[in-house]
Amino acid sequence: MDAAVRAWLESQLGTPLDLPDLEPRYTRLGTARAVALEVLRGRLATLRGQPSTVNVSGVVSVSYTESIKAYERQIAALEAGESPSPDDPDDDTSTGDGFGIIQLVERPRR
Repeated sequence: MDAAVRAWLESQLGTPLDLPDLEPRYTRLGTARAVALEVLRGRLATLRGQPSTVNVSGVVSVSYTESIKAYERQIAALEAGESPSPDDPDDDTSTGDGFGIIQLVERPRR
């Protein structure tokens, strides 16, 4: 795992990063995106295993529902390919170097 991958993981997972935990995951999974998804899914599972709201009348009220929704949105965005990681495979269609074919079809007259 190089410095660019570590920086991208830090931007996705926040600080502090647990590098002794992330290095073996990166070796096993092969991509930074897969590591980020695995860590985020683990955090989401931990939050879902706890009560989503805790209320002590007149003292404190804590809710984790927005945190759960935020993790779900971040996981969905990573699965959709948003926020490209430094080790993502190159997508040849987005470079604009190739050319495509457009078929023109006559519209029916009214």
